Amino acid sequence: MSAEFPTIAEAAALIAAKKLSPVELTQHCLSRIARLDGTLHSFLHLATSDALAKARAAEAAISRDGPKGPLHGIPIGLKDIFNTKGMPTTAHSRQLQDNVPTEDATSARLLAEAGTVLLGKLATHEFAFGGPSFDLPWPPARNPWGPDHAAGGSSSGTGVAVAAGLVLGGLGSDTGGSIRLPAAYCGIAGLKPTYGLVSRAGVLPLAFSLDHVGPMAWTVEDCAILLQAIAGHDPADPASAQRRPPDFRTALGQGAKGLRIGVIESFHETENPANQATLGAIEAALDFFRREGAEIRAVSLSPLLDWRAVNVIILLVEGFAVHQRWMRERMDQYGELFRDRMVLGALISGSDYVEAQRRRRELIAELADAMADLDVLITATVPSEALPLEKLNKWAMIEQPNFTSPFNLAGFPALSLCTGFGEHGLPLAIQLIGRPFTEPMLLRAGHAYERAMPWRARRPALAMN
Repeated sequence: MSAEFPTIAEAAALIAAKKLSPVELTQHCLSRIARLDGTLHSFLHLATSDALAKARAAEAAISRDGPKGPLHGIPIGLKDIFNTKGMPTTAHSRQLQDNVPTEDATSARLLAEAGTVLLGKLATHEFAFGGPSFDLPWPPARNPWGPDHAAGGSSSGTGVAVAAGLVLGGLGSDTGGSIRLPAAYCGIAGLKPTYGLVSRAGVLPLAFSLDHVGPMAWTVEDCAILLQAIAGHDPADPASAQRRPPDFRTALGQGAKGLRIGVIESFHETENPANQATLGAIEAALDFFRREGAEIRAVSLSPLLDWRAVNVIILLVEGFAVHQRWMRERMDQYGELFRDRMVLGALISGSDYVEAQRRRRELIAELADAMADLDVLITATVPSEALPLEKLNKWAMIEQPNFTSPFNLAGFPALSLCTGFGEHGLPLAIQLIGRPFTEPMLLRAGHAYERAMPWRARRPALAMN
């Protein structure tokens, strides 16, 4: 191979030019997994034989007919809440330790049809909610920038595997930030699409009205490539939007000139104050957009605590509805973090849930009004670099407002990008938010920033070994 860390776009071009074979690329990723994943624990199930067979089939098909698209022959991983036919899907939980689905999730099937090579299933927080936990059958994934630091959750394994170059891309799910948080802490790009744009059929649910499925990759362009393969209406998902997906790469390269950008300053400056490194990175990003000819203005929204309180109430009630039988009959099979958090859903009344949904509609209307004449909103993704694992608080997800959950509540698309590195060499991040179904505009803005910055040239030192 000519490069240790090809992006999806780069690898696709090499494969199309017959300068790189899918078998060679898959073997390269498997070699990296063998060398690094004993430390990183990003994989729960590694499908070596199956992956090599798919890579050989892709190579033969490409040699005969050419690639069917930019994902043909590309090694990927899936968060272990995506059903995969004949391959374990455990949700990183003892409850499903022996579960082997008979059907693929819609998104897994679409990626397979696009020609991807599935290397295996990736670590998550238990049922996308309880973690990082050390009392489960598998250890939690470790941040490749600092293995003693949090990798973010719940799509932790996908963030880790992409950052370390074990896969070229993958999928995560996002109910309150579970794509964007690991993307931020692991220094990659992660997109939570508009609610309903990507099917959730066959993906183990956490909270049905908040769950999203989306791509995670090293670059914005790679996220666009993955999104193209999985977006579209699916009658198997009742929330699936009935609209034809656009070309998500069409606006890449158009730059930032003319973009109208709002900044939710209160979120990251006063309501959940980000550290100085993160604040500086946000200001530097805004300076970039100004220089490129974007219009920047301040935006005010209801307090972040309002958004978070509504999100938590809805998440806990809907989550407990999914798990209530097992919570009553075999609670001891859950890990401590999931069990202690999810049981709170049993204490929330029906009237509280209805009031939360009422307030949710008000907040969505407020956000829509604020963005009526804007293309993008900006705030932090996380307030700082990843914390050491020993400093994590299991109640932080309930007690502390975060920057990501408002956009699950609203269903608006949101993208996390790396914006540099903090004092200890750990990634910093920014969050870009768009209006519903404006992913091409959101990806355009993220791509313009990403291409102008040097951050994509740097990988974790551990991954260079």
